[in-house]
Amino acid sequence: MRILIDTDVLLDVALDRKPHATASGHLLDYLQRRPGTGCFAWHTASNFYYLTREGRSGTNPHSFLASLSSFLDVAPTSTPTLRFALHLDMTDFEDAMQVAAASAWGADVIATRNLQDFRKSPIPAQSPASLLRMTKE
Repeated sequence: MRILIDTDVLLDVALDRKPHATASGHLLDYLQRRPGTGCFAWHTASNFYYLTREGRSGTNPHSFLASLSSFLDVAPTSTPTLRFALHLDMTDFEDAMQVAAASAWGADVIATRNLQDFRKSPIPAQSPASLLRMTKE
């Protein structure tokens, strides 16, 4: 199973947001043991960096992203990927960009806690806890 990790899952881990950090952290651990099975969108890096930059959290966003990139792929970005996102029937464009990135990378599922935002996604969305149950981890 190929999984795109939404920004909220990364923020749960980096900011230790309870009670979500545990399942999100276990999902990242699962993906770290299985290189090539997880990715995040290119724009997730800038969103994450902005939200966790020094002075706003105790997280070093540079180190966190460097660590992630050692076992998670970055989904490819291109003009067709943008056009795909623009044509999705989704109210939140950032979520549409996540879906387009997932599609471009060949993801089977999107890991997110914002399931409602992905109701119209052609790629199913699951919570980290649900995905862990599916993988029996």
